[in-house]
Amino acid sequence: MSLNRRELLRWGAVGAGAIAFSSAASSVGLPNMIYAQTTGRTDPPAPLPQPVQPALPLAPPGIDPQLFQRARAAMIQHRIPYRDKIGIVDFSRPSSEQRFHIVDLQRNSVQSYLVAHGRGSDPDHSGFVELFSNQPGSAASSNGSYQTGDYYYGKHGLSMRLNGLDATNNNALARAIVIHSAWYAEPEMIATHGMLGRSEGCFAMSSKCYRDVMGQLGGGRMIYAEKLA
Repeated sequence: MSLNRRELLRWGAVGAGAIAFSSAASSVGLPNMIYAQTTGRTDPPAPLPQPVQPALPLAPPGIDPQLFQRARAAMIQHRIPYRDKIGIVDFSRPSSEQRFHIVDLQRNSVQSYLVAHGRGSDPDHSGFVELFSNQPGSAASSNGSYQTGDYYYGKHGLSMRLNGLDATNNNALARAIVIHSAWYAEPEMIATHGMLGRSEGCFAMSSKCYRDVMGQLGGGRMIYAEKLA
């Protein structure tokens, strides 16, 4: 059977429509398949929060934080070779209080002792340091950094020399500023007078504790003495 030209054109149009419909159906189906695959994905899990590390204390218990930080800075500045322990003298406190502290920097522990100051620093004998002096003959305490020196026997028995490292105390050796024991630095003085007696500028301590202090701080360790308030 033969087809005329009009029928050929009609059947051609029908075929073209079928092809177009098939192509359109395919183009609609592909995105649906892609979306079905991607919507099943999940984001990676958020990282777990890190534990909060406790802040290190600014100073060991019983030590003024500002004074402690100054002492540590002075130890680094003066390149003190032994940094396991440091002596810190808080001359802001009266002589009736244990104000000579030995700080164990490895254990963050403190031992505290009574210590006298110079009579030139406390002319009214109030028990408080009023002023410092580095001048020979002043009989005053000097503030600043000290490095412990050698032992010797003097008028107060076994004593330990101190080398002043700052401009405020660099006459310590010439003035014979040392650690020694003295009767006026015994605890009984506080019970009787409410304060210790006064030295010539030395770190005078009781006979019970001064050897312990010298033993822990000897060999070139540092003592830092200051008044902040």
